Amino acid sequence: MLDDRKAAILRAVVEEYISTADPVGSARVASASEVSVSSATVRNEMAVLEREGYLVQPHTSAGRIPTDKGYRYFVDQLSGPGTLEASKRNQVRQFFAKAHGQLEQMLSETSQLLAGLTDYAAVVLGPSHEAATVRSVQVVGLSPRVGLVVAVLSNGVVERAQVEFPDDVADEALARLSRKLSEMMVGETFGASQEAPSTGSVEDDRLAKSALAALLEAPEAESDHVFVGGVSRMAQAFEAVDTVRKVLRTLEQQYVVVGLLRDLMDRGVSVAIGAEHGVQQLAECSIVVAPYEVEGERLGTIGVLGPTRMHYPEALSAVAVVSRRLGERLSAG
Repeated sequence: MLDDRKAAILRAVVEEYISTADPVGSARVASASEVSVSSATVRNEMAVLEREGYLVQPHTSAGRIPTDKGYRYFVDQLSGPGTLEASKRNQVRQFFAKAHGQLEQMLSETSQLLAGLTDYAAVVLGPSHEAATVRSVQVVGLSPRVGLVVAVLSNGVVERAQVEFPDDVADEALARLSRKLSEMMVGETFGASQEAPSTGSVEDDRLAKSALAALLEAPEAESDHVFVGGVSRMAQAFEAVDTVRKVLRTLEQQYVVVGLLRDLMDRGVSVAIGAEHGVQQLAECSIVVAPYEVEGERLGTIGVLGPTRMHYPEALSAVAVVSRRLGERLSAG
């Protein structure tokens, strides 16, 4: 633990660097309201903080900037997520008052909302299929030989897949197909039904096999839904082009993003700074995450990703407010 004076100086350096992105000198720190010592004393204390790994001096003649350890101390000393400013709270309130439509659309739009509130990339991880059961299944005809299989899951996700039939299929056959799939899938975990039982009708069995395969083999059915918003905003926060490229490539890898968010939630981590999250490509980034819940059960995860020079109090408050309001909106149906 740092003594009160070192803690105040470190906090002043972090806040100033977050605000300006310029290395912070002792004179600037000494002028902070909570630091009531001379510039000479500040210089000595900053040298100690550097030796202990909380600060680093990027250039010989420059001021100092926080390290990941310095940011971690700053975040750990925060009393809570803070309060989102009134205009942004009103923006969130209006968004969820008007939010409607399918779950995927709402989660996608929520990622854009969160990105706009923070100016960082926002990630929303949809509900997992692992425990989701099927509520309803229907097959509708798009043309005489093309149908659309739609399955509504208990977590609100709607899975759909187009299926092509070798011959024309009448509406009566599609109705029988819908009943057959409903009988075998409703109430079961999505993906549990791998093979349709025989009905005694060669045509109906062939249609059921085709429809079930199309639904379960659709790319969207193989993975959880991930929605990323504000990537261009986040990219502007980094000066190094190579860093931007690495971050963008990583965000395109859906399985990496899903694994990262799930790992942080399983570890009970709400803020991961720099290398703490374990993804080397994102070593210059910090992530703030929170679950959104329905009736006390965690349904998914939301978070923001930005540079380690992140405005942590604002990011924490935005994620906290949006996750709570999203859960309330989904609970309301």
